Amino acid sequence: MSVQFRNNVHVAGAGHATMVFAHGFGCDQTMWRFLAPAYEGRFRTILYDLTGSGDSDRTAYDRARHGSLHGHADDLLEILTACAAGPVIFVGHSVSATIGMLAAIKAPERFAAQVMVGASPCYINDGDYVGGFSREDMDNLLASMDDDFPSWSRRMAPMLIGAKRPALTAELMASFMRNDQGIARHFARVTFLSDHRADLARSTVPSLILECSDDPLVPREVGHYLLRHLPNSSLDVIDDEGHCPHISEPTASSRAIDAFLARTLG
Repeated sequence: MSVQFRNNVHVAGAGHATMVFAHGFGCDQTMWRFLAPAYEGRFRTILYDLTGSGDSDRTAYDRARHGSLHGHADDLLEILTACAAGPVIFVGHSVSATIGMLAAIKAPERFAAQVMVGASPCYINDGDYVGGFSREDMDNLLASMDDDFPSWSRRMAPMLIGAKRPALTAELMASFMRNDQGIARHFARVTFLSDHRADLARSTVPSLILECSDDPLVPREVGHYLLRHLPNSSLDVIDDEGHCPHISEPTASSRAIDAFLARTLG
């Protein structure tokens, strides 16, 4: 099976470097439609669906391989080998920010920079670390997904997009509902129960941490934690409510990314 088919890879644009966009939990590559086209004049761009999500080949989702985010990072490296040209700028939203970081740790020579949108290395509070959820809260969140996935989607979508954007909220809810619910439940546990704080110090790629000022999923403390523990990183906060600034505030997001690339790549 080709990785292009497995992950529904789409390549556009041209340039000496490749910019890769990877979506968050429950979404697909269409979530980058407001942002990715702006870079096609400067870079080769790659959009893809995480294995098991969107229009990827869902039969390729392997609960052993994809039982950790490392399996998704390996998928990404295979996509880069097949489709990328030159150094890679990786733009990952939410869980894909961590997936990209793990791939960059495994093959740092492939990456020139990474943009981590709404990233969290760990969602569960632990001692002085504020991840946003107690273990009990997280268990209840996952149980509610198991009990009634449509109702869970209806509750989560407005939180992640911002309640004042009904059209985008409906789109995100529909995206959740297009997923295979069995895969979604498994991937939710892989996503929300993972802890990659210990990996941060191993990342050497220049990194932009991009977050919303009011994110119900990832509190501001997480961004500051990343800034302290992720080498060669900078933090940019977009004044917005929600977890998806690339959808809700694409212009502000692109400005932040452009400024970071100017500092990093010259």
